[in-house]
Amino acid sequence: MEEVKNGEKLTLVTRKPCFGLPTACPTCLPVYIYLRFAQLPFDVEYNLIYPDSDQIPYVEFGSHVVYNNEKGGVIQSLKDEQTVDLDSDVSGIPEWVSTKAMVESWLAEAVMYELWVGSDGSSAQKIYYSDLPWPIGKCLYFKQIHMVKQLLGITKGNAERREEEIYRRAATAYNALSTRLGEQSFFFENRPTSLDAIFLGHALFTLHALPETSVLRSKLLDHANLVRYAENLKAEFVDADSSSSSVSPSRSDPSSSMPKRGPSNWSKS
Repeated sequence: MEEVKNGEKLTLVTRKPCFGLPTACPTCLPVYIYLRFAQLPFDVEYNLIYPDSDQIPYVEFGSHVVYNNEKGGVIQSLKDEQTVDLDSDVSGIPEWVSTKAMVESWLAEAVMYELWVGSDGSSAQKIYYSDLPWPIGKCLYFKQIHMVKQLLGITKGNAERREEEIYRRAATAYNALSTRLGEQSFFFENRPTSLDAIFLGHALFTLHALPETSVLRSKLLDHANLVRYAENLKAEFVDADSSSSSVSPSRSDPSSSMPKRGPSNWSKS
């Protein structure tokens, strides 16, 4: 892993904490965990506006910024630029590549479905809109539901079939991940990689941010080793007192919340 150039400290700009998580955004949480796995000091700042921006999360260091909606996302950009790379020893392993792709597709799709379509929307409201005036938040919430249905290919005619398919794929993914993990601490090479960061973010969000009635949550709870993995790593890397990350005041000034450019609309949660 390369050190951050010139000793510059990273700043992660993410969505606010809730549900006992350092950020409750399912896209932001894996980036937070990835930086904690890397054991690099970084600051955390919370963006309380622009809930419809797909640039968040983003990471700043010096005059440079890597955005969620560029170059395959923040983690991939940090790897490509040799800023923080936890995958150099595993990226050539076919099973690692296919497992990561499964988590990034099937499980990401399942969380997106539950957050915006398959629930009462209370989690999404708390994560994205609770700091906005009610009419604006409500309008943006319904707009996002419409966009998510388009992304997932859900129509009135196929809604039931798509729901079954999404949950079937999620169950298949959990079964494969449970078998791969066994009783290990990490999925490959006995150390954390971006696969662990992405799945741990998914698991913690599913266990803590989704309601108890969640179908996805119940499917994850069927795998005791995955739940144990998530809670053990949460205690070690997320809950533990550490000087590796510090929280700065929230960014609530529209003129300063998005560096270099204005916000853009999101395309996925």
